[in-house]
Amino acid sequence: QKKIYKYKKVLSNPSRWEVVLKEIRTLVDMALTSPLQDDSIHQAPLEIVSKLLSENNNLTTQDHESIIVAIAPLLENNHPPPDLCEFFCKHCRERPRSMVVIEVFTPVVQRILKHNMDFGKCPRLRLFTQEYILSLNELNAGMEVVKKFIHSMHGPTGQCPHPRVLPNLVAVCLAAIYSCYEEFINSRDNSPSLKEIRNGCQQQCDRKPNLPLRLLHTSPDLVSQEATLTESRLKPVIVTSNEIHVEVERNNAANQKMTAGVGNDSEPNLIDCLMVSPTCSTMSIELSAQADRILGCYVEILKMLSDYDDWRPALASLLQPIPFPKEALAHEKFTKELKYVIQRFAEDPRQEVHSCLLSVRAGKDGWFQLYSPGGVACDDDGELFASMVHILMGSCYKTKKFLLSLAENKLGPCMLLALRGNQTMVEILCLMLEYNIIDNNDTQLQIISTLESTDVGKRMYEQLCERQRELKELQRKGGPTRLTLPSKSTDADLARLLSSGSFGNLENLSLAFTNVTSACAEHLIKLPSLKQLNLWSTQFGDAGLRLLSEHLTMLQVLNLCETPVTDAGLLALSSMKSLCSLNMNSTKLSADTYEDLKAKLPNLKEVDVRYTEAW
Repeated sequence: QKKIYKYKKVLSNPSRWEVVLKEIRTLVDMALTSPLQDDSIHQAPLEIVSKLLSENNNLTTQDHESIIVAIAPLLENNHPPPDLCEFFCKHCRERPRSMVVIEVFTPVVQRILKHNMDFGKCPRLRLFTQEYILSLNELNAGMEVVKKFIHSMHGPTGQCPHPRVLPNLVAVCLAAIYSCYEEFINSRDNSPSLKEIRNGCQQQCDRKPNLPLRLLHTSPDLVSQEATLTESRLKPVIVTSNEIHVEVERNNAANQKMTAGVGNDSEPNLIDCLMVSPTCSTMSIELSAQADRILGCYVEILKMLSDYDDWRPALASLLQPIPFPKEALAHEKFTKELKYVIQRFAEDPRQEVHSCLLSVRAGKDGWFQLYSPGGVACDDDGELFASMVHILMGSCYKTKKFLLSLAENKLGPCMLLALRGNQTMVEILCLMLEYNIIDNNDTQLQIISTLESTDVGKRMYEQLCERQRELKELQRKGGPTRLTLPSKSTDADLARLLSSGSFGNLENLSLAFTNVTSACAEHLIKLPSLKQLNLWSTQFGDAGLRLLSEHLTMLQVLNLCETPVTDAGLLALSSMKSLCSLNMNSTKLSADTYEDLKAKLPNLKEVDVRYTEAW
């Protein structure tokens, strides 16, 4: 304490900078050689230097670099204090090509990314990391240097040994991207809100005056004599600021349509507001050159992160809630660049990755909606949409709910892509017909015409018709009421058996100790009289349960003992109101899910939850 007090006193009244620099070096040596094990031993010198720098603004760049080099040994194992972070940020901005940035700041930033637990408590550490990466981008090699830095953070192996690196990098990227649109976001009081974009901007007199962002309104144009009786068209509303130029094009027809659907003052759905179609409004955003460089750099980093297989699941989970401002989602350049990341998610066969394309919860939109035809981010003819649907269908998302949402919102794009021979969309249309998703006869006929217009569609429709004939034979009254498959039977064995005759009377089916999986659910849902199903010690999982819950609503007894089902699939059973006996022994059932099922299944009388969390 005496030594620290002495150095504080000496450095509080600097006379010559040669002496000051010598004292700083001595102070650092004292901290490094002290046998005392205390954090304050290393933090105190950093705080003294931080205060010295904040009180002396007339230092030369050479003095700055000399001080940074002098305190570098302390930074190897200690986070810089907030004021020192601010000084480092300033140095990165003013001298991005300085060797100090590479030699001294690199290990500091690496330590921050590996060990920082919460940027919310230390926002200046995040800002320093952000400025450091931007300074790397200013070097001659540009993004190649940034790419090497990201690779050094991941490590040479296939698995990154530091779990905090990815979330910290994503946090830095999100904050940097947000900063690109910050001026417009901060000026929201006088800029079109989501509701105004959807319903038409307010009158000028309703807006708050004297703000940096101005709305320039023009009087309505005169249109033809016939049109003046029913509608008028307004010129585009121009919103300008120092860095951002926003043009909101509106037409009264869209205004009437949107206003009719809004009966309260709640904020409209985000993706609905940004839909690109002849009847919806559009926004075009232009950033300043500096903001454009920042945006390009950090979107490129997100692309790099998505290229690492071990990081992709966590990255998909972090981006699933769409953690970007609405201004970014309305910016064509941003959504076009981010499309690469979404494509990587759509190409990944792991369900934990591509399932993040869907919304994080019911009632919210996800990347699937944003990049679908008609979404603001869709800039192709549906190729990405088709690949997303293909990967989701491959993960047993052949549920009525998923197909119903496609039929209600994306039937047109599905039919168009099927007309162009896309096999995934042909399969989708066939499933809609097979599951009776489409009620309208004219629409059904149009789908059939679409299928018969291509070779692949004609072939799959013929297969559908054959399956329907087999289904009628299968469901024809007759056959056994009870059936037990031999142990070690497979999905193919079950399919072969059910195709051999009529099973319209089958009420009790036992698949216990067989090798069937969720894939057999497609055959089970065709049994109209099934009331008891035994899946004990099979590989039947969550995807199969979701399918059963939508079709076999009259099932009364279900045995899932020793199956790999989890809460995700068990929650779907809440729609099976006829269940009176349910065996979930030795599954991954949680106590919360068990309580939820008991509340939603009024007829449930016999339950086995032994060897589960709910036991």
